[in-house]
Amino acid sequence: MNRLPAAAHAALVLALAMILPCGGLAADAPAERASLAEPFLQGGGIAAGCDALAAHVARNPDDDQARFGLGVLQFIRAVERLGQSLHRHGGLGDEARNARVIPLVRLPVPPNPTPAETNYADVRGMIRTFVSDLAAAEKTLSAIRDQDVSLPLRFGFVRLDLDGDGKASEAEALWRLHAALTGQPQGRYIDGEFVRPADAELRAAAEGLVVRLDRGDVYWLQGYCHLLSAIGEYALAHDMESSFGDIAPYLFARPQGRSVPAEMFASKEWGARYADAFAAVSGVPWTVSEPDRMRVALGHLEEVVRLSRETWRAIEAETDDADEWIPNASQTGVLPDGRVTAEMIAGWKEFLDEAEAILAGRRLVPHWRLAPGRGVNLRRVFLEPRPLDVVRWVQGAAAVPYVEAGKCSEPDTWWRLQRTFRGNFIGFAIWFN
Repeated sequence: MNRLPAAAHAALVLALAMILPCGGLAADAPAERASLAEPFLQGGGIAAGCDALAAHVARNPDDDQARFGLGVLQFIRAVERLGQSLHRHGGLGDEARNARVIPLVRLPVPPNPTPAETNYADVRGMIRTFVSDLAAAEKTLSAIRDQDVSLPLRFGFVRLDLDGDGKASEAEALWRLHAALTGQPQGRYIDGEFVRPADAELRAAAEGLVVRLDRGDVYWLQGYCHLLSAIGEYALAHDMESSFGDIAPYLFARPQGRSVPAEMFASKEWGARYADAFAAVSGVPWTVSEPDRMRVALGHLEEVVRLSRETWRAIEAETDDADEWIPNASQTGVLPDGRVTAEMIAGWKEFLDEAEAILAGRRLVPHWRLAPGRGVNLRRVFLEPRPLDVVRWVQGAAAVPYVEAGKCSEPDTWWRLQRTFRGNFIGFAIWFN
């Protein structure tokens, strides 16, 4: 993982999140479970697989192997349904290719020649459904008690139904998703000519990646459910409709209420993009339409910290060394250069302590405009929400209601973490969760 860019980390995380259920019913699992799940994974339908495993767990409540498979299938279903919503609205089509820079929507959804119109209520509906689906997956995972669950993953032939046509085609095979999400289609220059890798090369790379998940990875996936839910709840807490017309043309094929009509200004150059982004954040402040969601988002973030501690407690207790997704200092990871040192683990625990203190309001967040010894109480931002004005937060006026005297998070702490993680702390943070 040496110097792997943060974007690649995020892509690998999402790719793994989408392949997890393979392991729940792989070759090492009992034959009954394998025969139950594999048809769904290889084209039989993820939704049907969720129903089948839910029924199996209901009949066999002590089967945590199957419960792990159900939880990750439910997570896959959340991602699949998000992809289907984006496809329905042309969210990843040629006219909205800028959406691909957002990690959550980097799915290579098949193009939609007849996308539906999109309004702000549609977007909120997508987020609300995604958060609800994540909650179902997290609830299932949280019920796992077996400390010895182990799920091997081989996902080269797994398929999702991202266009919602009821069929998981070869174009939606997971090896293609793996290739797109990890950036492999970018290709390389050979003798001055840009050459994209052949399908066979991409398929082989995906089929060659085998991961064996264990108890620590149960906590890890739970943590990701909470992290993504926190982002969703924060967005739903605010009414951002005033900015929809500025940013929607870069995300969807047929957005309603464009602030600049397409027939008047067709420029898609970077200047226009920056101008529209500035207009989106500098217009009417985003009111807090559902303040209770801010409290819920804070709770999710606190759970992310708690579950990360559980993840590393379990990982450090491992004595095997078999196809590790996140290895301890004595193990070898499956990712290239995925070496994790004892110094990194200690640094991550220091980060968790710092994050916990910030979320609890015991440590303040510094702001460039504040005098030494003063900072922003981030906990109060969630518990006492006000309209969100991005520009005034940068300028400082929006921070004033939350400013307190006290100990601030020290820049030296973050510089030290950056050095510990080879100059790529954010990338490792996305991987470690």
